[in-house]
Amino acid sequence: MKKILIADDEEVLRMLIVDTLEEDHLQLDEAEDGIEALSLIKKEQYDLLILDYMMPEKSGIEVLMETRKLAIPQPKVLMLTAKSQQKDQDEMYKEGANYFLAKPFSPIELLSIVEDMLGD
Repeated sequence: MKKILIADDEEVLRMLIVDTLEEDHLQLDEAEDGIEALSLIKKEQYDLLILDYMMPEKSGIEVLMETRKLAIPQPKVLMLTAKSQQKDQDEMYKEGANYFLAKPFSPIELLSIVEDMLGD
């Protein structure tokens, strides 16, 4: 079973992502801020992190940077962001993101990207 962590401070968006990805072969965990996300990442082994770029406490990019420093099997990372300028994309990729998706996004597009990232 593949494990995904969804970290976003917007509850409605987390619910949309969960509804989109809810399948038998996926375990979906949620975090409402960067600190909660890091706490879960240190306890669990995830195949994919879906991180909002702008969250309270710690941003998604900070979570990404700290995750890449941990001596754990490295999960793939999909960044969700309203910051879609080239310099923002470059920063995400430089810090180790595998993919970024600009908000607002299509649930069908999200599902397709997640399936590709997980190799399904």
